[in-house]
Amino acid sequence: MKITLDVNGTRHALDVEPRRLLADVLRDDLKLTGTHLGCQHGICGACTVLMDGKAIRSCLVLAVQCDGSSVRTVEGLAGPDGEPHALQRAFSAERALQCGFCTPGFLMVAAGALEADPGLADDPEAVESVVGSNICRCTGYEPIRRAIVCAARAQRDTTA
Repeated sequence: MKITLDVNGTRHALDVEPRRLLADVLRDDLKLTGTHLGCQHGICGACTVLMDGKAIRSCLVLAVQCDGSSVRTVEGLAGPDGEPHALQRAFSAERALQCGFCTPGFLMVAAGALEADPGLADDPEAVESVVGSNICRCTGYEPIRRAIVCAARAQRDTTA
């Protein structure tokens, strides 16, 4: 089937098998390997991307379901000048990664949450919900929580 996707600001016309997953199209066809495949059952969150601004598990969505949509992957998180996103800076500063496998998924779910709720830093339950949506086997979650709060505050302070 022919589909059109806007991925990280670039329009792609693709011919995909109807049962092909978005994660596979991103990784194999578009070479955007920052979208990681962990459990492939939608549990771990490593494959999280933003579709039309909403965090989704790309291992559970067929590419044909995304026809005409805008998809943002971790490769599209930095600014147009290459400046790291506030979340990327905060994850580094707070040492919120070790092996890094889960990091793209956490970055994208947090980016979607920050875009939906700029006041996220002031809502500990919302931050816990974001952190609890993905699985990390290395850091123990506290550095990830701190990084999300730090990035939310930094974004709030720059837009205030």
